[in-house]
Amino acid sequence: MDRPEFTPLATERLTLRPWRTDDAAALHRLINDWEVIRTLAVVPFPYARDHADDWIAGSTARLEQGAAYQLAITGTDQGAETLVGGIGLNLDPATRTGELGYWVGRAFWGHGVASEAAARLSRWALANLAFDQISASVATDNYASIAVLRRIGFRHVGDGMKMSVALGRETRVLRFEATRADLFGDHGGTSLVETPVPAVLAKPGKPIVLVAAVALIDKDTRILLARRPEGKSMAGLWEFPGGKLEAGETPEAALIRELQEELGINVKQSCLAPLAFASHAYPKFHLLMPLFVCRRWKNNPKPREGQTLAWVEPARLGEYPMPAADLPLIPLLRDFL
Repeated sequence: MDRPEFTPLATERLTLRPWRTDDAAALHRLINDWEVIRTLAVVPFPYARDHADDWIAGSTARLEQGAAYQLAITGTDQGAETLVGGIGLNLDPATRTGELGYWVGRAFWGHGVASEAAARLSRWALANLAFDQISASVATDNYASIAVLRRIGFRHVGDGMKMSVALGRETRVLRFEATRADLFGDHGGTSLVETPVPAVLAKPGKPIVLVAAVALIDKDTRILLARRPEGKSMAGLWEFPGGKLEAGETPEAALIRELQEELGINVKQSCLAPLAFASHAYPKFHLLMPLFVCRRWKNNPKPREGQTLAWVEPARLGEYPMPAADLPLIPLLRDFL
């Protein structure tokens, strides 16, 4: 999967952006503080000005390589940008995980900066990068950071030891993890909402949700996948375009409507051919999803709801993380093609 070009991330009060060379003086002033550094595993104390210059150069290189997203946290003071702290996500493609770290200058403690920044970067990463999990390690006496991670959805999964450069010894840490289900909720497949409708009550009481999906196949026999954007349940997973049926709709009518709304393409019912269906039990409902195939439509598909689109060769479908309900459809679609 192509790595998305990074643009600064905004919250209500903050901006998370790449470090710049002219940040060095402010970085040195804020972080060269024992109360800040004593909880950070890899930062030396005292922190020399040269360390700031080297860190900024290294973070820029790692961002360009896609190895890490190490960013400045800035706010606004009387209309001027002000450095508040730093946040980073180191990536491990082999395990599809990232490790989160952050710090905030002492002058800005107690204002919710860490929670706001950590939640924003974590949700962005799981929605836009090819990763399934984010981890974080916190010193056992860093009660503020422990509260931050719990507040934004991380789970305590164990304890361990980690080397502290500033202390010159190993320290005991608590280990935390978060998946898409932790940060976005586990609501399942194509274009579902928090309370899916319409639903048919099934024994012993779990609702059945009806969703229609389609494999759009281009002239090169590639299939179109859409990645769920931030703000939706299970953001970051890839799916076949489609959506839930409205009251009185047939699956074909729902697809024609959804494809126009989501992708701006026009499809005739005669061009939709049923291929298979998925039947999958999610924690709060049971999903039934017929999958159609379509080779003809009008207009070029464009993302109209903030989603990312990818044309994928059949052999590479398994490289794209998808909702559990979609997975059994992949081998059937490959055999068909």
